[in-house]
Amino acid sequence: MGSLQTPLCDILKIDTPIVQAPIARATNPAMAAAVSNAGGLGMLAFLRRDADEVRRLISETHELTDRPFGGNFILRGLEDTDDRLDACLESGVDVVSFHWDEPFEYVDRIHGAGVLVTYTVGSAEDARRAVEAGVDIIVAQSWEAGGHVRGNVATMALLPMVVDAVAPVPVISAGSIADGRGMAAALMLGADGVWMGTRFVASEEATVDSSYKERIINASETDTLMSSKVFNRGWEVTARALRNSTIEKWEAAGSPEVGQRPGEGEVIAKGADGEPVERYSSIAPYSGVTGDLEGLSNWAGQGVGLIKRVQPAADIVREITEEAIAVLKKARTLIGE
Repeated sequence: MGSLQTPLCDILKIDTPIVQAPIARATNPAMAAAVSNAGGLGMLAFLRRDADEVRRLISETHELTDRPFGGNFILRGLEDTDDRLDACLESGVDVVSFHWDEPFEYVDRIHGAGVLVTYTVGSAEDARRAVEAGVDIIVAQSWEAGGHVRGNVATMALLPMVVDAVAPVPVISAGSIADGRGMAAALMLGADGVWMGTRFVASEEATVDSSYKERIINASETDTLMSSKVFNRGWEVTARALRNSTIEKWEAAGSPEVGQRPGEGEVIAKGADGEPVERYSSIAPYSGVTGDLEGLSNWAGQGVGLIKRVQPAADIVREITEEAIAVLKKARTLIGE
């Protein structure tokens, strides 16, 4: 694999500026370790994981890699963060990332453990406020992203604005990046790295049902919808997923508000823990979930159309790095002497 170094690589002690997004329960120690061992930064997701699970996931990842990796918390009143964050810092990660509500009250505690802090933003103003609070690395998430989406601005406009707002603090670009061309474009817009989720859902290591991976590799760029009224489980935030039968029924009914949606309350699947999963739930077709998997929230970003096969996570890191290097080398030939 060729070399592609940015200041982010020096800060994180990684070989290529690719960060695997913390894609909820699709993420696992095998995936995070594979990405880190390949030179990128693997990430664990701690949403709906208690402190014991946090410790277990980190311990298992340490058994698989001696390279840097991180963990993610979503702040939106879903669960207590303090005990789980303590478990994370005690177990040893290199980066803690946050999504949604501002994590500023935790920054000093994390820095005290010698760990870096990243925060996902959707605007330049959010980025400035985060840096003033001591956040080390900014993730600029555009509206093209899959899953829960922080902002409503496209990458082409958002990324350079965020870069200009917080320079020289490193900025990672998130949203619809699925190949080396997207990575090269993000770097040219000023990013120090890329944050990729959907591409890693289609990895061999992802703990999701194989049918979900098949839907990703068969989808086009127009096959997603972003809404706060569909797969929210009562948590009304915007999110992007693949169009499916649940969305079709909702749109056919006139896209009604929560509480008036067709089939609302209908149990269409069973979770890995045996719990019922209702239509419009935010639960995706993770491994062990059974039932109408097509009708669940199949999270995906607009870059989904670029994903054509399921691959090992390490191969994804290497392929995207090599593609980006080739694109950047080609770009040099466009400049006349």
